[in-house]
Amino acid sequence: MKILLLGRDGQVGWELQRSLQPLGEVIALGRNSGDNTDELCGDLAQLDPLAQTIRNIRPDVIVNAAAYTAVDRAESEPELAHTINALAPGVMAQEAQKLGAWMVHYSTDYVFDGSCQRPWCEDDPVGPLSVYGRTKLEGEKAVAQCERHLIFRTSWVYGARGGNFAKTMLRLASQRETLQVIDDQRGAPTGADLLADCTALALHVVLATGGRSAQAPISGVYHLAAAGETSWFEYANYVFSQIQIAQTAMKLVVKNVQPIPTAAYPTAAARPLNSRLDTTKVQTTFGLHIPDWRVGVARMLKEMNHE
Repeated sequence: MKILLLGRDGQVGWELQRSLQPLGEVIALGRNSGDNTDELCGDLAQLDPLAQTIRNIRPDVIVNAAAYTAVDRAESEPELAHTINALAPGVMAQEAQKLGAWMVHYSTDYVFDGSCQRPWCEDDPVGPLSVYGRTKLEGEKAVAQCERHLIFRTSWVYGARGGNFAKTMLRLASQRETLQVIDDQRGAPTGADLLADCTALALHVVLATGGRSAQAPISGVYHLAAAGETSWFEYANYVFSQIQIAQTAMKLVVKNVQPIPTAAYPTAAARPLNSRLDTTKVQTTFGLHIPDWRVGVARMLKEMNHE
């Protein structure tokens, strides 16, 4: 079993390097081809070298954890975002189809307009509000052309490695007495480690069953995010409370955390107000248990405290 992982240096890609190891040989590539061996290309902006790399490796599974994720900058770089988020996944899907390989791809709640009053289901109408959302939706459609595909839509992803919302809030809370945090966007903070582990478990089911299920075809789109829901304002307060409970050496000077609406914090790209995802399908299909978002965040904060 040979697995080609693209986006090895991102939050999800970093965790996938660990979680995929028990399934087979993992060839993990990053964006900088100079870091890769045998002149293999992991840069999604280079479509022809990317295709040739897949042909050379001939993987049984392609896992694409790479993406253009600078949501606001995408508004001024639509062509680059389109190449990385739409055209490159299309190249992967075409090559995977030729090889009879499985392709795993990650998408986002940004394919929706955020207007739904309940968690989004996989077959709900899409309506992206931004360049990022539109290019990710195009990428979904391209990947779906590969007969054997798993598309995982997720949201509010964080990782212990690198920057994240919790670290930003703690940094600001150690510097300012008053913070303003958006309170009308709702979702579930989802750990990169949870995404990676669920991906590995789903692939294990796929490989064990040959991708066949008595209930329905396994190929398709799945919503994959932590359970429960919160707002950015509530998320920030949970982080602060956990730090206080742990009695860490970190000193927080913040005294007043104010909730504000999205309209009070304008950005180049519009964000969906509702990022909640219904994960019933992925849990039923792959026999997964999705933990509450607080479980992963609390664990991350403990790791940060130990560091």
